[in-house]
Amino acid sequence: MQNRLTATIGPIVCATIAGLLAGAAIAAAPEKDKASASKDARLGKARNLRDAYHPWVPPKSMEKWRAESKALRERILVSNGLWPMPPKEKLKPVIHGKIDRGDYTIERVFFASYPGHYVTGSLYRPKEVDGKIPGVLSPHGHWRDGRFYDAGENTAKDQIKQGGEKFPSGARYPLQARMVQLARMGCVVFHYDMVGYADSKQIGHRDGFTDAEAGLRMQNFMGLQTFNSIRALDFLTSLPDVDPKRIGVTGASGGGTQTFMICAIDPRPTVAFPAVMVSTGMQGGCICENCSYLRIGNNNIALAALFAPKPMKLSGADDWTIEIETKGLPELKHIYSLYGKSSLVEAKAYPKFKHNYNHVSRKMMLDWFKQHLKLPTDANTEESDFQPSSIAEMSVFDDEHPLPKDAKSADDLRQYMTEVSDQQYAALFPMTGKKIDEYRRIVGTAARVMLDTGVPPVDELKITDLSFGGAGRIDGSTTSITVRSIVGRKSSGERIAFVTSRSEKWNGNVVLWIDGEGKSVQPTSEAVLKLRSKGFMVASADVYLTGEFVDGKKSPESVPVEKGYHGYTFGYNRPVLSNRVRDILTVIGALKSRKGVKQVRLAGTGGAGVWVLLASALAGNAVERTVVDLGGFGFGKIDKTSDPNFLPGALKYGGIGGLAALAAPSRLTVAGTAETPERELNPLMRIYSAVDGDLTLTEKSLTAEEVVKRLTR
Repeated sequence: MQNRLTATIGPIVCATIAGLLAGAAIAAAPEKDKASASKDARLGKARNLRDAYHPWVPPKSMEKWRAESKALRERILVSNGLWPMPPKEKLKPVIHGKIDRGDYTIERVFFASYPGHYVTGSLYRPKEVDGKIPGVLSPHGHWRDGRFYDAGENTAKDQIKQGGEKFPSGARYPLQARMVQLARMGCVVFHYDMVGYADSKQIGHRDGFTDAEAGLRMQNFMGLQTFNSIRALDFLTSLPDVDPKRIGVTGASGGGTQTFMICAIDPRPTVAFPAVMVSTGMQGGCICENCSYLRIGNNNIALAALFAPKPMKLSGADDWTIEIETKGLPELKHIYSLYGKSSLVEAKAYPKFKHNYNHVSRKMMLDWFKQHLKLPTDANTEESDFQPSSIAEMSVFDDEHPLPKDAKSADDLRQYMTEVSDQQYAALFPMTGKKIDEYRRIVGTAARVMLDTGVPPVDELKITDLSFGGAGRIDGSTTSITVRSIVGRKSSGERIAFVTSRSEKWNGNVVLWIDGEGKSVQPTSEAVLKLRSKGFMVASADVYLTGEFVDGKKSPESVPVEKGYHGYTFGYNRPVLSNRVRDILTVIGALKSRKGVKQVRLAGTGGAGVWVLLASALAGNAVERTVVDLGGFGFGKIDKTSDPNFLPGALKYGGIGGLAALAAPSRLTVAGTAETPERELNPLMRIYSAVDGDLTLTEKSLTAEEVVKRLTR
């Protein structure tokens, strides 16, 4: 098989398309057109977790819901760093220190989810067990000291006075009360720690996963806790007395987030009760509830809906969940109705009580679990008093069972995660037919979450032609025809200014040439004249935060990112790079919709090479060939989350070359690679070699004339 990989050294001269167009009788846009990009919906207030209302419109048909639910699950896994799923090592749980409370027992548990990272918790069991019984997984949420939570005597008295609690034990230790009553009803319950709480002190809560390197590797706190939940469920279902077909999950607040997250991606839970968390309001106020890409275009209602049609009940309180019955439940009912199961989702808000998982909401959960876990008819859902366990009784680690010596810090755990992720990526090579398909499945799915789903069909676009021009003669014989237009996607409100220029010799082929400063930069017209003389239409556009977006100023060198954690910004809003790639794909869609267009070819220069290269990877058959100048770019060089080219997850999937390889086998020229990390170029070369694709790498940049030659050969 012939390999078409070549290396070329050329002079460093790069011209920008907008200037080329400008010099070829396309004047700058009229002043009346200048404000076009200023109406772009993305220039308004960015979404954030504290917004009072996070909308989501559920699909109307089962067909559309199946497609959306699949995409949502993939989004969760990619954003949590669990695509592909990390290897599951043998758990080897340590269970010790049994406490006998007469009708139930409590044991201490720890096991490693990742090597050296320990999940800790309390295991509640009914004293008398006959055969296999239901299991309940219970994450605790952001209550002070977590599993050890003690509300205090005064708060307990207030809770009883308000009617939120009945007994002093439950009022003071409401988390224990939940586990005790479930065990008394006949369930095995695993109450496990969030990272940084109770016995899980290897890594501080909110520590160690917020920098650019972690983002580029898609290593985040939410993903760590989600994987802990998966492993906790592995532990629970492995117990000999647990029926794996009757599994409930319930938690409140941050534990509610963990509840609907594992129920969305793991098929084993059979009934769920996420308390005081699911709503159209605040979506989760901690880094353990947020990660890049997770809620772009959706909200917690959509994520909870992934449990349909299995039974789920939700509680609300005098907090961000207070409107759950009117905002959230109707959408959930609609999704469940698509399955004919609308009665299997319910919600009730209790405005009398502040943020809680008190006796009133616990009773609602206990009745729900009794019904759907098929507990005996005599299982009592009415709570009674119990003997609380002390911190000493519940502490997992003691002199006889110390924290294992291999316990990892955040840095050590991240190093392990990186090694495993790199091994999983490397396992996709060397390339064979099946492995190429697997590469496209793994990396292609991630790219669709991180960047975009591809070139949109014309019915998703809104295209407005602003002005036409045809005055004057080019090269003494051919009339120039120019069109200035605006395009955006109907569902998202973008307004992307683009311009096309062609002669009467146009043969149906188009070159879309994107420059880092937009379409109004003005170097030379020679390249455009050459392209048009060969029958090409030439197009350019002001993609996000270039050209008209910045009103003549240079594209920003940094962008606002919420202080402390990039997931608070990019969990709700596309990164700048994603928006730019999406805009290029949108313009390709607009060009393909033009009558007479046969082929589209891409060029990217002046800093836009990265954007164009990634767009070509997602464009599929819509693009015939691509020529870009990388300018030495590599994601491994980025050290700030405010960098406009910061793309969470990029290094997990091979860097610029690993993502660009999705363009194979289309014709591709990548110039300016002298300073691009070799590690990021290798996947591109290996995959193009495997498919006998037409790839040319040049260390130096190409002149405008060389770009034209490569576009037209």
